[in-house]
Amino acid sequence: MQKTLLAAAITAAMTLSACTSSQHSDNSQTMRENQQAKSENVLMRKSTLPYQTPEFDKISIKDYEPAFEKGMAEQSAEVEAIANSAQPATFENTILALENSGELIKRTSNLFFNLSSIASSDEVRRIESEMSPRLTAHQDNIFLNKALFERVKNVHENKAQLSDIDQRLTEFYYNQFVRAGANLSKADKATMRSLNEQISKLQTRFSQNILASFKNDTILITDESKLAGLSEKEKNNLKSAAEGADKEGYLISLVNTTRQPILSSLENRELRKHIWQKSANRAMDVNAPIILKLTKLRAQKAKLLGFANWASYQTDDQMAKTPENVFGILDDLAPKAVERAQREAADIEQIMHDEGVRGSVQPWDWAYYAEKVRKAKYDLDDSQVKPYFELNSVLEDGLFFAMNKLYGIRFEERKDLPTYVDDARVFEVFNDDDSSIGLFFFDPYAREGKAGGAWMSEFVTQSFQNNLKPVVFNELNIVKPAEGEPTLLSFDEVSTLFHEFGHAAHGLFSQVKYPSLAGTSTARDFVEFPSQFHEDWAIDPTVLENYANHYETGEPIPKALLEKMLKAVKFNQGFNTTEYLAAALLDMEWHMLDADANINSVKDFEQKALAKHDIDYAPVKPRYKSNYFSHTFAGGYSAAYYAYLWTEVLAADAFAYMDDNGGLSRDNGARFRKEILSKGNSEDLMQNYIDFRGQKPTVDALLKRRGLDE
Repeated sequence: MQKTLLAAAITAAMTLSACTSSQHSDNSQTMRENQQAKSENVLMRKSTLPYQTPEFDKISIKDYEPAFEKGMAEQSAEVEAIANSAQPATFENTILALENSGELIKRTSNLFFNLSSIASSDEVRRIESEMSPRLTAHQDNIFLNKALFERVKNVHENKAQLSDIDQRLTEFYYNQFVRAGANLSKADKATMRSLNEQISKLQTRFSQNILASFKNDTILITDESKLAGLSEKEKNNLKSAAEGADKEGYLISLVNTTRQPILSSLENRELRKHIWQKSANRAMDVNAPIILKLTKLRAQKAKLLGFANWASYQTDDQMAKTPENVFGILDDLAPKAVERAQREAADIEQIMHDEGVRGSVQPWDWAYYAEKVRKAKYDLDDSQVKPYFELNSVLEDGLFFAMNKLYGIRFEERKDLPTYVDDARVFEVFNDDDSSIGLFFFDPYAREGKAGGAWMSEFVTQSFQNNLKPVVFNELNIVKPAEGEPTLLSFDEVSTLFHEFGHAAHGLFSQVKYPSLAGTSTARDFVEFPSQFHEDWAIDPTVLENYANHYETGEPIPKALLEKMLKAVKFNQGFNTTEYLAAALLDMEWHMLDADANINSVKDFEQKALAKHDIDYAPVKPRYKSNYFSHTFAGGYSAAYYAYLWTEVLAADAFAYMDDNGGLSRDNGARFRKEILSKGNSEDLMQNYIDFRGQKPTVDALLKRRGLDE
């Protein structure tokens, strides 16, 4: 009731302002126009820009809270009308009405929480802290509404008479209600509300602590000699970073994983150790208590819903179905990965000992000496390769070229559309018949206020029901070079760029009626399939020939260097696979805890969890240690980080199949687009794969892809 009154009050105040000022002279008219301009909240209406892309140039941070308030009030009223309708429950007046409800709150939430990761600030974090628990309560008001659930259940019980897509949407909503606790008693629903509120607050705090750590956990070097091993360009970039922070010297910032790329170049072992330890222990003091409380609350929520633990609850509606199925694949690969890592360590330690460094390889040594091993084995230095991977060339002559060859699409830059930061670019995407597909935003550079890692999301989700085409974006965290310098990528960064566009393609090619089932709205252990599938197009010979050219001379990458680079792609895969598996197993073990478990130390739990799976190999730590594991403690991947490996089975199998049947061709692209990328979650996901591939996937191609079959 208060939300409804507040929304009405805001509307009334805006109307009154216009009425009273219209009675005055020309000066007052000018004042009225200025006041209207200031008071206009563009979030309150649909965007007037093409594809309803957000009007970034008109949106103010002050617009969000009024839009949240009004949006929640509007949807609450809509939901109450559905729940209390005197008409018998039908698909149209219940399921479809729910799908169409909350236009303003959905638009506002989507934009705000996307931007909170892209361009955070003190004010954004304040609003996030304020609104997250309230939005959680708002969702509870919907999914724990008894009268509403009775109507949803009635439609679900009679869904056989509906079309396939309407049945799918009905099933989606019914499961949402059940998994939210709609079948619980009144007392248990009250407990659920309390748990959800606490969980929401803790996840927000964890995320904000990580964002703060990117700003605060930096290393300032004033003695240039300590940076031996870095190129002049790399040192200039660090110097520019320091100047940007009003500091003198060279500023080293941390990336979002345990592994820090700079460690592969620095000769100073003590500095490497300092950087690694700073990375591994970041945010521990503030996030450790959150982890212990959050995992207990999640376990309590799972128990309330009838599950043994959070992992069982999370996997229940995924492709994996049970934690045991997840452990089956992770534990099968773990010994293969560790054995390969141990062989890699032997090569590393040989070079260490040859240089007079005694003892075993340490985590802060691995990247540095692995690079020496790579140079020795393949005569390959990353600095040799980077000049052939200039960002704009990789994007336009590599990625866009490959997508044209595979899907027949083309990209036209739209400099007339506003962006959320100056470095972001906007492209309109077209089919080969010039019909439009949607918009693609590309934002490559790291900056203060931007979350770490790389990701894709949507500002507008495709929907035939709403007559909407998609507006998607990719975020990377490439270090921005000094003014006037080119952005030269490592091959890992090239792969990441192709990976994230795989997600973008999933959103762009969606051809689904309802937004809740469209684009990337699939199971977590399916959504990474298209992204990992697209990675391998970066090394397709035809694609490489088109984009791997020297940024100064235009000369193509020498054949011998290219061959060495491609052979080196599988180098260090024991390390890569072990650090990933360690993080995935750690995520699962945290969420296998029951509601009565009492864990007192995050570090002790980590050690025991890794030892349990024989993956506590000292030189190789989890890709994400618990204290900065945003996927599981702040994002949507709790008990789901395994999904990257699960979907890599699909990706490797699909790419191998396509490679054996014509490779980079329009026929292959059309088939993949139709059977996988266009379907969203509108059909059974495994059946979609079988329709494309002709059979279920096997792990053979994955083992080959990671070099674990050798």
